[in-house]
Amino acid sequence: MTRIAVLLLACTTALPGCGALLSEGTGAAAGIGSASLAEAVGASAAATTGIGIGVQAGARAGLQYAQRRTQRTAQLQLAATAGPLEVGQVAPWSVDHTIPLQPDEAGEVAVTRRISAGTLDCKEIVFSVVAPESRRFYTATICRDEATWRWASAEPATERWGSLQ
Repeated sequence: MTRIAVLLLACTTALPGCGALLSEGTGAAAGIGSASLAEAVGASAAATTGIGIGVQAGARAGLQYAQRRTQRTAQLQLAATAGPLEVGQVAPWSVDHTIPLQPDEAGEVAVTRRISAGTLDCKEIVFSVVAPESRRFYTATICRDEATWRWASAEPATERWGSLQ
């Protein structure tokens, strides 16, 4: 069973665009591996099932955490690129992920308006993500937190970030 889990993990990390396969594969491999181990040491069927389900849930939660961190990296890179721009300016942006859970991305970002009052300093941005045969556009809001620009949108695009924002 361990060879299958390692093979599944190797295949899914080689395909960074296959999030669903990675999610299901991680949970299934963890569940099968832990249930096999519990059965091998003589645990009852109920204990084996419980251990398998618990480890599977933990593996999925760990993967979702890693996916959120990957998406946060892209959001912070966009905010850092757009922060110094004035309204109407456009700049290229890109992110190279160290863990291949998401593909590396690039495009352009433009500041469309500034929103400020008192110590609140925010900007509305439009950014593109260029794929091999398409270009998609999204909007978001970034705000300055002292010297650092941060992502401030609660829900930039479900299509883009999914439920893991």
